[in-house]
Amino acid sequence: MTGRIAFVALLACACARPSSGQTGAIEVVQSAGVSNELIAGAGVQLRGLFQPTERFRVYLEAAWGDRSGTGSDVFGTAYPYGGRVDAVENYGELTVQTKGLRFLKAGRYRTPFGLANASDHAYVGFLRPPLIRYGGYFALSSGYLEEGADFVAGAPHLSAEFSLGRSADVGTARRRPGALNKVGRIEGSLGPIIVGASVLRTMPDQPAYFAFGRATFRGVDARWMQAGVQIRGEWIDAVPFEGTTTKGGYLDAIVHTRVMGPVTALARAEKLDYDTPVAAYRLFTHRYVAATRIRIWKGLSTSLGVSHQGGRLTQHRPTTFDAGVSWALRKDFASGQ
Repeated sequence: MTGRIAFVALLACACARPSSGQTGAIEVVQSAGVSNELIAGAGVQLRGLFQPTERFRVYLEAAWGDRSGTGSDVFGTAYPYGGRVDAVENYGELTVQTKGLRFLKAGRYRTPFGLANASDHAYVGFLRPPLIRYGGYFALSSGYLEEGADFVAGAPHLSAEFSLGRSADVGTARRRPGALNKVGRIEGSLGPIIVGASVLRTMPDQPAYFAFGRATFRGVDARWMQAGVQIRGEWIDAVPFEGTTTKGGYLDAIVHTRVMGPVTALARAEKLDYDTPVAAYRLFTHRYVAATRIRIWKGLSTSLGVSHQGGRLTQHRPTTFDAGVSWALRKDFASGQ
């Protein structure tokens, strides 16, 4: 499905009258931001969630974004900024009621490697993705999407997931066509702790004239949350193409307690090492980020962040100041409304 078709389909669903027994929601998010890297950006996301039956739901999402500069990861948390309408996630999901927890998803969805959901990055308050989730750094890309099928099975505290599909990426890091992508993941929870491990086999997103073979990513991730405090992180050990390695990770602290009112405090420490036989292209860098997200009124919020990067720079400046504002409008509906 092309971006324009997905966008029209989503608008049609938004205008349609819900059928008997159907529930769902329509959401529009508008955002804009500026950085002292002399880059400004703006975007719109349109999402629809429709649940015609208790066990089946449909998710549709389209996005448009553009920015004034390139070569930076600012505003790149989860959506592309290419000046065009893109289909992002568009899938159907079936829940099967058995002794084990089972979900079957088919369509276009984010590559289920580690902390990959849009909600893990786009709505928290950070204005830049982790270094390991920006394709320009020879790592994963927040624009990686699969067109295929994804299966999850397991018990409430332990699950296994497997995805088989072809690349349907958005943004500048687009994987080359080739063999089907395979993603495997296991996840377990104990009290406030959730731990996962993922493996991805795919094609590189770099040009074929120098990026040979296939890409392999292995990673672990963990989350802990209690009393309004969340600590989370990821680590990857990857071969983006033959003869190279990418290793790195990040650790986030997200604090939003009752006494903080509309304010959420954010901090991140991260590093990334890209090693290649060609010394001129080696990349060893680290970054520290402090940010805040402030809810101003209902769906209106602003995010402010400062980041300092050391080692070989992948930002335009060693220290950057970023600011963004977003406004979300949501309409929930059910049969008879």
